Amino acid sequence: MEKDIKLTDESELKVGLVGNPDSTTIMLPVAKESVYGQEAENLKLWGVDPELGKHFVEGLMDKFQILYFDYEGHRLQHPNPENLTPESIVNDLLTIANEMNVKKFSYYGYSWLALVGLQLAIRTDRLESLIMGGFPPIEGPYKEMMVVTNKTYQQALSNQNCSVIDEQDHISPEKVDWENIQVKIDTDQTKQFVTMYENLMEFDDREIQHKLDIPRLAFAGEKDTIVYGENFGNVTVDIIGILQKNKQELEHLGWDIEILKGNDMDHTKAMQPVTVLSLIKRWLIKSLNITR
Repeated sequence: MEKDIKLTDESELKVGLVGNPDSTTIMLPVAKESVYGQEAENLKLWGVDPELGKHFVEGLMDKFQILYFDYEGHRLQHPNPENLTPESIVNDLLTIANEMNVKKFSYYGYSWLALVGLQLAIRTDRLESLIMGGFPPIEGPYKEMMVVTNKTYQQALSNQNCSVIDEQDHISPEKVDWENIQVKIDTDQTKQFVTMYENLMEFDDREIQHKLDIPRLAFAGEKDTIVYGENFGNVTVDIIGILQKNKQELEHLGWDIEILKGNDMDHTKAMQPVTVLSLIKRWLIKSLNITR
């Protein structure tokens, strides 16, 4: 079943619900729309599965009911520059669940959609479990990402009328000068993430851990450290370093922690279905006691 659902900003998002209706529901805001042709080839150059969402849904729907939608893709097409706050995002997710008649559900998010899952978990009692990929549940790099998104936004403002690298250009990662790259992107697209991180500057992710009494998993690739050049504020977003540093504390608090091994297991690789689908499925079956 698919349905267009009106979100808090009046934009409409296509949402699907498939799989086993007698099983628990997994919310997948990471279910990116499939792309084909040259765009798909470009994504493959970066190690991205052009049918990422499809493969996640198909890989989980035999055991679970899957509530899927491309929230990131939607926000890039329908930016919410002034109001993409943690509260408004959580309201969007709960609106989707309400409209699809899903009362309780588990949540899987990756990168910024993982931090969204943490915000969701402390604002509702409807979550049955939480999976955060590519973003640590304690000491999250909110301040570093504030710098990166702010720099990206300033670049977008100054590059509006310039000829610079376009995000979708046919270029492979090894040919990019990461120290000096300038990305041409819509200003509203970047401003919305500035707004989101601005609203997380005072957020203390350690202080809220006592509110989490559901099964929860955090994972990252062992090479998930992103070093940004001067154009992005010279900051390092060390996802794996933070996760490893706090692994013992997180496990004591009740988190399951997984480090995905491999010399190429960076932020992009660790989000691909071929890498992580089996981990997610195995953990959900175990933590939710799925037998059939």
